[in-house]
Amino acid sequence: MNKKSLLAAAALLLGSSGSAQWQPAGDKIKTPWAEKVDPACPLNEYPRPLAERARWKNLNGLWNYSIVPAGTPAGAYDGQILVPFAVESSLSGVGKRLGAENELWYARTFVVPTDWSGDRILLHFGAVDWKADVWVNDVQVGSHTGGYTPFTFDITAALHRKGENTLKVRVWDPTERGEQPRGKQTSAPGGIWYTPVSGIWQTVWLEPVPQRYIAGLRTTPDIDRRTLRIEADVPDAEPNDRIEVTVMDGERTVATAVALPGVAAEAAMPADMKLWSPDSPFLYDLRVTLKSGKETVDEVKSYAAMRKFSTARDADGIVRLQLNNRDLFMFGPLDQGWWPDGLYTAPTDEALEYDVIKTKQWGFNMIRKHVKVEPARWYTHCDRHGIIVWQDMPSSTGGPQWQMEQYFDGAEWQRSPESEADFRKEWQEIMDYLYSNPCIGVWVPFNEAWGQFETAEIAQWTKTHDPTRLVNPASGGNHYPCGDMLDLHHYPDPEMYLYDAKRATVLGEYGGIGMAAEGHLWEPDRNWGYVQFKTPAEVTEAYLRYTGMLLDMIPRGFSAGVYTQTSDVEIEVNGLMTYDRKKIKIDETKVREINQAICRSLEHKDKTARKQ
Repeated sequence: MNKKSLLAAAALLLGSSGSAQWQPAGDKIKTPWAEKVDPACPLNEYPRPLAERARWKNLNGLWNYSIVPAGTPAGAYDGQILVPFAVESSLSGVGKRLGAENELWYARTFVVPTDWSGDRILLHFGAVDWKADVWVNDVQVGSHTGGYTPFTFDITAALHRKGENTLKVRVWDPTERGEQPRGKQTSAPGGIWYTPVSGIWQTVWLEPVPQRYIAGLRTTPDIDRRTLRIEADVPDAEPNDRIEVTVMDGERTVATAVALPGVAAEAAMPADMKLWSPDSPFLYDLRVTLKSGKETVDEVKSYAAMRKFSTARDADGIVRLQLNNRDLFMFGPLDQGWWPDGLYTAPTDEALEYDVIKTKQWGFNMIRKHVKVEPARWYTHCDRHGIIVWQDMPSSTGGPQWQMEQYFDGAEWQRSPESEADFRKEWQEIMDYLYSNPCIGVWVPFNEAWGQFETAEIAQWTKTHDPTRLVNPASGGNHYPCGDMLDLHHYPDPEMYLYDAKRATVLGEYGGIGMAAEGHLWEPDRNWGYVQFKTPAEVTEAYLRYTGMLLDMIPRGFSAGVYTQTSDVEIEVNGLMTYDRKKIKIDETKVREINQAICRSLEHKDKTARKQ
């Protein structure tokens, strides 16, 4: 056997040995997909569907890790961790808390493929919570703060083109002891607050790109003008460069456009263009090419949809939400996006898509993604299945008392300058990250009074930054006359205790019907819901009763509704299915029937008098 074969065999042996040593940590319940996790390379699907290239290298898998006091070098490693699962999760194989006083170090080696020799090499992180510092071959290549958005470093200058490269990542995450957005993470889980999530929790990957390349895309549909605008970011464009866009329906080209880099290419869509909706979630394929003269410099594949979100008054003078200039009652579950085995990270892509598929099967047309941001593939699943997404900003520590029935004059939180800067930075990053996903219909900067501050100004900034979506300024209040809607919360039954004649009035949370399903519990003796029942029949009866009340209130002014919630999460057992996704707690046929009635409730009244 030659030297190359011996090295390959040794690497294979080491990989097999490392995989064999990995085991999920702890004895908590797990989803059916936990057994399908491949420790050699989990979550191996292409991580960025909106800008896809043929060549890439996944760095997920077993890395070395250590937990040390903050400010201390990594030293000897404690063992191996399965990336991209947070250190506190079972699927990481570690299951340990980090804490604000410690730092988490990661390390692994990688080899640059030989056919990437003339390219720039980009290192991508899907998300790391919260502060990440990154070294390649002991050269620091960058830092990032923010737990919910992707970031990229050009590591070309730090690389060894031949042989192994070392990659090290240092993470610090103070959870609620810091002022950064953290959603529902807490060091003392209980009630509606859950286990902390620290470190790498989305895919890490390498990508070769040419010296001049398309760094990002931004697509904007306009169904009224029948145009699709595509903006391509080319950082080092040259005078002869241009962007060429091809819009395709299957194999058929339906539109083209050409523009200089930095200028929006506007494609004129055909008269028979197809609109995106929950009933018909049609996506056009895009090919975006960077050319210099006749030479193709770079090319990415993407997709886009023609659709429009707006508001308008109906024939009765009620302000309604609209999709494609038609009234639509948006109705869906509050979706926390947590997993008993992976916490923030679904164990497989099949699992990630499962919740979206079940939501659609239950007859909903919308999801409110609650104080969490998902990997890019989750939004692509919503794009493809036809689910509208209300996207929350993950909340921060602190805030005023919740004053849900106080209108115009509720207290706001006086944030520190650092806290305010963290919020504004990450909210803009989240909006930019998700801008081109057709499914995003509503931005929600605040939930109830959790970290709520300068509401009117934040709502206006959000609308200015993205005028193509609706803005829900504060789901559940405190309430101020700004944005596109007034959002009420009421448990367990729906109640319309405020009404706004100038904006849409929506029910941002209700329900919370609890049932502790034995054998599917995070903790066997510490569970709660807003109301508790013992059987799926009782849960279904309560669901039909509450949702029937909502249906009766739609003619009186409700324009959207959100039911709590998709699945149980830790000791919160008010999901339509259990936390491990192994038991559905409702009669799906009956629930689907009433849900579809609600989603179609405004179709026969779609006679708008005038637009807002």
